[in-house]
Amino acid sequence: MDLSPNPDSPPSGGGNGGGGSSSSSSSPSMGSGAPQSPSRYEAQKRRDWNTFGQYLRNHRPPLSLAQCSGAHVLEFLRYLDQFGKTKVHTAACPFFGHPSPPAPCPCPLRQAWGSLDALVGRLRAAFEENGGRPESNPFAARAVRLYLREVREHQARARGVSYEKKKRKKPQQQLQGDSSGLHGHQHHPPPPPPAGAAC
Repeated sequence: MDLSPNPDSPPSGGGNGGGGSSSSSSSPSMGSGAPQSPSRYEAQKRRDWNTFGQYLRNHRPPLSLAQCSGAHVLEFLRYLDQFGKTKVHTAACPFFGHPSPPAPCPCPLRQAWGSLDALVGRLRAAFEENGGRPESNPFAARAVRLYLREVREHQARARGVSYEKKKRKKPQQQLQGDSSGLHGHQHHPPPPPPAGAAC
């Protein structure tokens, strides 16, 4: 199926995709390149939307966007697991709960929770940008949110990794930025008094 290149792109961050190189090569001819070329997020969102549209067309029976429900989104997310690159240990695996297993194991590769979460966010936005109504957005369905939560919790247990670690880094960076901002008034010392001026 043609879908295999696109599902690989969310875990890789989209930096190696061909779409980015073609948009950057066309931007210099437009003069002001940055506003004209789509951002990496927009390019990735377009690729994801095209992939989902292709999935709907290849569905048996084929589905229109109006027929798409949260159940179809879950079907799509499970389909993407075959292209995943994240090792998720089963409960029977001796490395279940180990963040760095010492040896290979036959556990399956899956899409990482973070990749799925970002993908759903992009598709949720793309649905509304392509004429879908927010109240009928299948990517915002409760079943999809619950599925993502289950995937996150299962992957955290299976790999022994807490997702809280990523959240702790952001406040530290913000605090460093805030502390430098507090001393911003000292960056520009007052000019020296004129040579002829006396107290």
